[in-house]
Amino acid sequence: MPSFDIVSEINMEEVRNATENASRELSTRFDFRGVDASFEYKDKTVVMTAQAEFQLQQMESMFRGACAKRGVDTSALEVKPFDHHGKTYRQTIIFKEGIEQPIAKKIVKLIKDSKMKVQTAIQGDELRVTGKKRDDLQQAMALVKESDLGQPFQFKNFRD
Repeated sequence: MPSFDIVSEINMEEVRNATENASRELSTRFDFRGVDASFEYKDKTVVMTAQAEFQLQQMESMFRGACAKRGVDTSALEVKPFDHHGKTYRQTIIFKEGIEQPIAKKIVKLIKDSKMKVQTAIQGDELRVTGKKRDDLQQAMALVKESDLGQPFQFKNFRD
């Protein structure tokens, strides 16, 4: 029976490249001259530091643009609230990978409610969708793509 897997993965190498690109842009921006601000990539997170809250907002915008240029889906970004230590403001960006249980259940319910002739099974942090016809599977893919569940999904292991 034909099947495919629904996963949520991010190319962390591209995230590292986007971080470096944003750092380069930060060093050339006129409004950041003489300001102690930086991007730091570490353990699948990006930490932004600056001297003011509005600068963190500008840096987040720069980072989202760099991610978009590198092909990283920005809906996978989770921006934590900033914290303030002395003269520096710090904000962490985490990347959502894998499909968490509540979102997996939403996808299963979405597919079941559409009354397609496919079965969906949760396997850890991914889902397996099986059906008798390729057309049904492609309809399920289209349904998941157009639903806005707050994170990007990829489809892999499409087998006949």
